[in-house]
Amino acid sequence: MRALFLDSPLLFGWLPTTLTWLGIVSLVFLLVRFRRGWWTRRLPLVVAITLVVLGAAAVALQVLQPFPDPLGWRVWLWSGLAVLALVAAVAGRRRWWRLLSVLAVVLVLVTAGIKINAVYAYRPTLAGVFGLPAANAIDFAAVPAALPVAAPGPDGSVEAGWVAPADLPGTGRVATVPIPGTVSGFAARPAEVYLPPAYLVSPRPLLPVLVLVGGQPGDPADWLVAGELAKIMDAFARAHAGLAPIVVVPDATGSAFADPLCLDSRLGNVQTYLAEDVPAWVATHLQADPNRRAIGGFSYGGTCSLQLAANRPDVYPTFLDMSGQVEPSLGTREQTVAAAFGDRPDPLAAFRAVNPLEHLPPGIAGRVVVGREDEIYGPQARRVVDAARAAGLDVTLSLVAGTHSWTVAKDGLVAELPWIARRTGLLPDIG
Repeated sequence: MRALFLDSPLLFGWLPTTLTWLGIVSLVFLLVRFRRGWWTRRLPLVVAITLVVLGAAAVALQVLQPFPDPLGWRVWLWSGLAVLALVAAVAGRRRWWRLLSVLAVVLVLVTAGIKINAVYAYRPTLAGVFGLPAANAIDFAAVPAALPVAAPGPDGSVEAGWVAPADLPGTGRVATVPIPGTVSGFAARPAEVYLPPAYLVSPRPLLPVLVLVGGQPGDPADWLVAGELAKIMDAFARAHAGLAPIVVVPDATGSAFADPLCLDSRLGNVQTYLAEDVPAWVATHLQADPNRRAIGGFSYGGTCSLQLAANRPDVYPTFLDMSGQVEPSLGTREQTVAAAFGDRPDPLAAFRAVNPLEHLPPGIAGRVVVGREDEIYGPQARRVVDAARAAGLDVTLSLVAGTHSWTVAKDGLVAELPWIARRTGLLPDIG
């Protein structure tokens, strides 16, 4: 039953197609009447009310700015149809019609939700929508803290010295863990950890750690659900005898809609949390290579990865920036500077001191990924790469299909994971 419904794809296939047709039929039922007065008086009023509601929502979004990116036309279209269905249902008079309209409105709302979800590829299955635990979830306390260590190969890479044991699991495991902000004071939500198959056996190889940061709004579980992290890492592990990076997905915002810019500012000490508290937790709780570490992320997390590589290259010399911004932003630069550093003697100087493209250090390397159809983040990605290359850094740009969605994040991680593995010593460096 779970495989048929809860784990069925929600972005394509029979389930979203069936629900979409039910929603379209329901919308027609709500809008089509056989009375002249409906077409001449009530329907124009329904449309007018819908436009007023959408206009008010647009103004509220402009003022409150809960999202870092503007909503695309498809989001507005399906949101508008949902509001239209609600208003049309209220305009009905007959009791029997109102009873049927409740079901019709629900189906239209479900359809609108599916279509908006498809824009961002945010929840690939119904299990993700309902927040059901992953089938590969494990209690972190049940994983042995220390096991005998497998020696690396003569070239220093993990793979060259690795021989997979007979009891190697077919998949990795995921766990939810608290990572306190001991040094930073940052109040982080629980993190997610992916442990590859090779980490679960003895002897245990000293694997590198990949820190991944999600988007805003969102939470750490987004990389497991929307980003299908375990599926991607398991596929990589199958191709490399159970080897893959350990992945830690910390909270870098503090709440779903907060945007502390991944800086140390009056918005929160996120940089210190990621560069001090998270590595300290890894060193204490994971048996991993302490000198091989990378950071990556999508959207807010992509910008964050560039910031950490630029500001803390001693901790994160390797970064993967997927659909990130050219600089941390809360709108205009003036708004950003005032919000983050308005309490400093020279707010602009404080911002420029941590703005990554203004001080790219030598020795870092990265990969920048963006969707081919992304008209907002595409030009920014090119600016990042041009600046990095001008500074003599090993940074390249990859284009994948899509706009600003989790599909880009998934495809980008798949494409660049081999490079990360070579850069961090998991795989032999092919030069």
